[in-house]
Amino acid sequence: MENNTSLQQQLLEAGVHFGHLKKKWNPKMLPFIFAEKKGIHIIDLNKTVEGLQESAAALKAIARSGKKIMFVATKKQAKEIVSECARKVNMPYVTERWLGGMLTNFNTIRKSVKKMQSIEKMLNDGSAENLTKKERLTLSRDKDKLEKVLGGIAAISRVPSALFLVDIGHEHIAMAEAKKLGISTFGMVDTNCDPNKVDFAIPANDDATKSISIIVNYLTAAIAEGLQERQSDKDNEDEHSDVEESAEAKAARFENRADGGDDRNKRGGGGRGPGGPGGQPKRRVAGPGQGGRRPAGGPGGAR
Repeated sequence: MENNTSLQQQLLEAGVHFGHLKKKWNPKMLPFIFAEKKGIHIIDLNKTVEGLQESAAALKAIARSGKKIMFVATKKQAKEIVSECARKVNMPYVTERWLGGMLTNFNTIRKSVKKMQSIEKMLNDGSAENLTKKERLTLSRDKDKLEKVLGGIAAISRVPSALFLVDIGHEHIAMAEAKKLGISTFGMVDTNCDPNKVDFAIPANDDATKSISIIVNYLTAAIAEGLQERQSDKDNEDEHSDVEESAEAKAARFENRADGGDDRNKRGGGGRGPGGPGGQPKRRVAGPGQGGRRPAGGPGGAR
């Protein structure tokens, strides 16, 4: 309970509770509004804490399962905060402009990303030196333009599993695409938006930099925790497989030793039976004329 109180205090200090003017409100936000003060709606921070913790738990589970979460914030005051947090946890992000079809037409977007990467490679490995100065400049400008829009999603090879949006009203195209593909959506919802449009709503002030910062950092910490748990699970699995492997290797070594002993017994490790394999050869009894004594009185016997 103390944690909740301190979190609530932090949210209050960051101005998360300030909504929009009463005349701009969306009636569907009524359950999340605490009061009205000087024509401005005040958001209920108890509801904010609930939504924040629920979203954090869901995002942590997604990160632990190894899936990607895309951060979307093209608002001026959110760009830097979101790109920094997304880079911390190695997640894709869009902070410049949402290209129509970034999710629904992902293959085409991937082609643009590959084009950007090939231009970058050309400029770095020296193969662009054969081009004229003007062509090199054009390539460099193209790369910068593509990187500005697609730089944050260059590392992903498939559509993400979840989308986090700073202002669901401002990012309505991204939200519509996510809904079409059945992607989970998480969003900061101000008093002028419809909270039912998003799967996980966090009622909060989506205009103030401090408010955006505290919410995004809280969720990023949860994602980082999920990734850490995933890594420790992997390490435990590796250790377990190493232990199993060493036990198997030991068993195989004993088996080989046992097989080796059996082979020696077969080759002559058994008792030294006369004439047996590995035993002494039988003594040959000399016959007549073979150096043995001749029987007395026989032909050629003693005279």
